Amino acid sequence: MVDTDRYPLAEPAGTALAEIVSVVHRELRDVGCSVLPDFIRPELQDELRRECAEIAPLAHDDMEVVNAYNIATDTPLPADHPGRTTMERGNAFVAHDHIPSHSIIHQLYRSVEFQCFIAACFELPQIHELADPLSKLCLNVISPGLSHPWHFDTNEFTVSLLTQESEQGGVFEYCPNIRSARAENFPDVRAVLDGRGERAIRRLTLRPGDLQLFKGRYSLHRVTPVRGETARHSAILAYSERPGVVGSVARTRQLFGRVLPEHLAAERRAVRGDQLLD
Repeated sequence: MVDTDRYPLAEPAGTALAEIVSVVHRELRDVGCSVLPDFIRPELQDELRRECAEIAPLAHDDMEVVNAYNIATDTPLPADHPGRTTMERGNAFVAHDHIPSHSIIHQLYRSVEFQCFIAACFELPQIHELADPLSKLCLNVISPGLSHPWHFDTNEFTVSLLTQESEQGGVFEYCPNIRSARAENFPDVRAVLDGRGERAIRRLTLRPGDLQLFKGRYSLHRVTPVRGETARHSAILAYSERPGVVGSVARTRQLFGRVLPEHLAAERRAVRGDQLLD
């Protein structure tokens, strides 16, 4: 699946992979994002697109009004709080239990060599597959005319793979390190949401087969409205620093329209990793 001539995952101690990991470290440190182009072998990219396009109709599709923190929009907040800015979320998600085990994205997600590489890129001794039966691996579908509005991620790091690009629009925009685990930085977040934060925004043009490593917990980000006739598809491969991580009941129901017993059980023993709003 992987272009191992370019990304020799089977040689973790080799000089070539060490140089790639070093570049990723620098980019994640400086701008919170690193893109590895053509990570999937070029001759398999059509198959990658086809596999994901086949399951895209299974996405939970529910247009809703949200804010950047994915908290209830009627949450009592000060008048100038950025959480009071609402947006329409039009993207949809295909859950893990709808993704065939033989598919390229499923095989990549389960690959031990890939997981070791991702851990090295994020400077972690080890990463774990999410225990969440729905969100551990999912497909993000943005149909023409829709977008994935400004938001923060729940996880500190995100691994995604573009599988189909839109004809127009669908640009990934982000504000590197606009907040930290200790400071929400509401004024700068509010400026971006109000259209006054252009200086903070970076833009990426991603292509099918590109692997994106991103620190989305601290970087406000969005995908701009998709234009043309073709939807934008991206696989989200969710890992965690600790084992047993399961998404919250509220967030899972919001994204997939359902919850499973694993979510209900995890809710009773949930412990937050920080005190950020979302």
